Amino acid sequence: MSGSSMSETKSNQRFHSLNAEQVEVLHQVLSEAVPIHGRGNFPTLELRPRDIIIAVRARLQQQGIAVRDIRLNGSTASHVLVRDNGTSYKDLDIIFGVELPSQEEFQVIKESVLGCLLDCLPAGVNRERISSSTMKEAYVQKMVKVFNEHDRWSLISLSNNSGKNLELKFVSKLRRQFEFSVDSFQIILDRLLESYMQQESQHKRSTVLAESMYGDFEAAMDHLRYRLIATRNPEEIRGGGLLKYSNLLVRDYRPASETQIKTLERYMCSRFFIDFPDVQEQQRKILSYLKNHFIGEERSKYQYLMTLRRVVDDSTVCLMGHERRQTLNMITVLALKVLGEQNIIPNTDHVTCFYQPAPYLADPTAPYLAEPSYCSYFIPQGGSTLLYQPYPLHLHTQTGLV
Repeated sequence: MSGSSMSETKSNQRFHSLNAEQVEVLHQVLSEAVPIHGRGNFPTLELRPRDIIIAVRARLQQQGIAVRDIRLNGSTASHVLVRDNGTSYKDLDIIFGVELPSQEEFQVIKESVLGCLLDCLPAGVNRERISSSTMKEAYVQKMVKVFNEHDRWSLISLSNNSGKNLELKFVSKLRRQFEFSVDSFQIILDRLLESYMQQESQHKRSTVLAESMYGDFEAAMDHLRYRLIATRNPEEIRGGGLLKYSNLLVRDYRPASETQIKTLERYMCSRFFIDFPDVQEQQRKILSYLKNHFIGEERSKYQYLMTLRRVVDDSTVCLMGHERRQTLNMITVLALKVLGEQNIIPNTDHVTCFYQPAPYLADPTAPYLAEPSYCSYFIPQGGSTLLYQPYPLHLHTQTGLV
């Protein structure tokens, strides 16, 4: 087989045409109004994703920025392909393929998006008196821009109080476009968008292509259908994919290869601690992940944290002993806090409380020994023992689960 034929075959493995049912699900996702909540006195904007996508594309083209294609990415794309895949979709991730030769284009993109939002304000509003910076403060959840040798992209996330953010990503270059095979899908929307501009019912006859950035579409689809975890080069992922991996485990996904997963886990943990070396940074990242990915799933947070703790405990090889204990203790305290917030108290049949003096109270001649008041808690469950002390916190566990 010639080199060009092999390349074409490999390329064809990445793409797949959506069937009629998948196209209909995609149509529903793009046509269902998403509330963009305004801060202060600004009203909530009820926007259909398809409308804001078409408007932003038109405005960018007017400003001289060519749009190669527009894609639906992430968990929503996975939902379109396999509705019952065990993961919930919240954010709508839309990727605009654009050219960003310089950082000046970032400003054009921002002004274009905010201009489209301004056009969506109710009739009677004096738009001339509202600046783009005011619109940004009112409707934008977060903005990110990256411009370096390997990555050139910007993100504008529109506010939604229930966590279902409409995220518009403008990508010129992106070194890594997925974490795991099950979130590697991108659905190309251009033909569907063109059908909307012609006639409403035309979408049913549109040919819509999806691409797996994992490289093998059918393999990735099998992973999605049967809830299997697979990835490539996790050390390339910021944070190593560790937080997403633990989330998949909680949602009853299992490794596609038991022989490879331990190596992958070690890479994930190593990259996580490279990117977030300080325990406070680690805590902020974990709390942010919980906030963004467990909306309405409060009771899953504890299981998630203890699953994350087990992976870190089993697979971390790059930390000094005290650093590793710090991280494990931090995750455990977060898990206990989650239980406290939910008013979930461990079974008292397995709880023993007793007083234990802090180390600096060990000297019997010390005048301040009279009333030691540092309480420790032992909570053995399933063969595991959790020892909690205010200073310091130690963990003694066999299974990694409290």
